[in-house]
Amino acid sequence: VVDKPNSGVSDTRNEGLKLAQGEFVQFVDSDDWLPSDATEQLVQGMLKGCEMVICDYNRVVDNNIIVKGHIPEEGAINRTEFALYMMKAPANYYYGVLWNKMFRMDIIRKYELDFPKEIDWCEDLRFNLEYLQYVKHVYVLQKPLYYYVLTKGSLAQSRTDLIDNLRVRNFLFEQYKALYESLDLYEDNKLRIRSFYIDFARDKNKQIKMIEGIKKEELSREAVIGAVKDKIGDKIENTKQRLGVPEVISKPAKKERAILAKKN
Repeated sequence: VVDKPNSGVSDTRNEGLKLAQGEFVQFVDSDDWLPSDATEQLVQGMLKGCEMVICDYNRVVDNNIIVKGHIPEEGAINRTEFALYMMKAPANYYYGVLWNKMFRMDIIRKYELDFPKEIDWCEDLRFNLEYLQYVKHVYVLQKPLYYYVLTKGSLAQSRTDLIDNLRVRNFLFEQYKALYESLDLYEDNKLRIRSFYIDFARDKNKQIKMIEGIKKEELSREAVIGAVKDKIGDKIENTKQRLGVPEVISKPAKKERAILAKKN
């Protein structure tokens, strides 16, 4: 047990990685718990010649438990197959978090992988994306081997600031894009990959927070920002109408209305 001042999630995990002496590493959040055989089953997956193992998980909400997952097949798949599955739901907790996975310490040490201090959320996804650059095969377990407790007010649930979200997504996107470029998948899937910008961290059963009126395949970064501005503008107008705020009309608009009224 390491007793240290609170220095943030990334710094604490980096300290843990420096001290780790085993062949594999697994992460667990303090609010959650594991079945007694979870680590054993993850290790068995690693011993099948894979550099990473991923499993389903149980989401615990009050007294309800929901089994979550995404990849529909069990067994070893190559990095390209894994990336194609992830492309369908890049912000799904299944792909983004650490705790339903197991990693090799030799890869982490060789490539000096760590958690970024530039961001204070989605550090998990950033680490996963970088780690995947050095993976050949992933072993998929369709067993829920982790209990994730959804707690109101947790860091994962409190990140709703739009500007901060876009800043972090921009930081993450270059690593996400680099993965698909290394697999020669980027050019053929450019529009779908760019939709990464509007996928907020979520569970598989949550609604994708799409901008209304725009098809996901057609989104560029500029389109997303424009759509967000439109949506904010609509909210402002709705609030003004609800509060009875008088409409302010510009001179060109007044002139245009006067011409229309004259014609009618």
